[in-house]
Amino acid sequence: MARKKGRDISGWLIVDKPAGVNSTAVVAKVRWALDAKKAGHAGTLDPDATGVLAVALGEATKTVPIVTDALKCYDFTVNWGAETATDDASGEVVRRSDTRPTAAQIEAALARFTGDIMQVPPAFSAVKVEGERAYDLAREGVEMELAARPLWVESLVLLEAGADTARLEMVCGKGGYVRSIARDLGRELGCLGHVAHLRRTWSGPFEAEDGVAFDRIDRDAQDWLDSQVLPLETGLTDLPMLRATPEGAIRIRNGNPGEVTGGAEWGELVWVADAAGPVCIGRYQGGMVQPERVFNL
Repeated sequence: MARKKGRDISGWLIVDKPAGVNSTAVVAKVRWALDAKKAGHAGTLDPDATGVLAVALGEATKTVPIVTDALKCYDFTVNWGAETATDDASGEVVRRSDTRPTAAQIEAALARFTGDIMQVPPAFSAVKVEGERAYDLAREGVEMELAARPLWVESLVLLEAGADTARLEMVCGKGGYVRSIARDLGRELGCLGHVAHLRRTWSGPFEAEDGVAFDRIDRDAQDWLDSQVLPLETGLTDLPMLRATPEGAIRIRNGNPGEVTGGAEWGELVWVADAAGPVCIGRYQGGMVQPERVFNL
């Protein structure tokens, strides 16, 4: 099998994604600019959305599920009076309403969209339906009923209310669709609605304000981009960190349970380091860690 070309570079490059480019294109450009062997991202952003896109490089791709599962914050604006096929401003208007909610009515409705909720994804989404992406079926005009999915919404706050718009902030867990929140909130209020602007301000430990601008990602700027790459362990701040003993580190790197110092709850997901750096992500088992993903740094 042919070996992948490129540099062995591991860590995180945080990009402040602009509107008009999809997440896959951002990852491809980062990989090209850094000449990296491997890259991926922790959480898709819609093409029209802006903000944090955390790009994992090399061994950091093994930590993507950790960041993907972390809380994320979205700042978004809803336009009232119209529901669209895509639940955002890019889609065709399918229904209209002359009703407009007051700030008090919006505030009162938000409680029904916080905590553990069930959410139906937008028709134009990457959800799979019998092996096919929903957005492909939607573009072909196929009518479908997507199943509701559980979502944890930590908070949903009204920031500003205008005559025809509302600006909100949502902190939620994995798998949340802001477009669905706008659609369902509009239906709840009887005025219909869709997302006009959407920005992910932070995702897990990563902040949009610390992100690299997309137009600065270029191979000519590789040395500067290298300086912007954050260590692999930056994506592990939500997990307890334990230290491997010298013998334990050897065993863990060979895929076996190894001895660690420090403590955690039995079965808790932790990350392990030694003097050389991160060793693995694994499950704590009373003085030992059973590795699940071993880092080859």
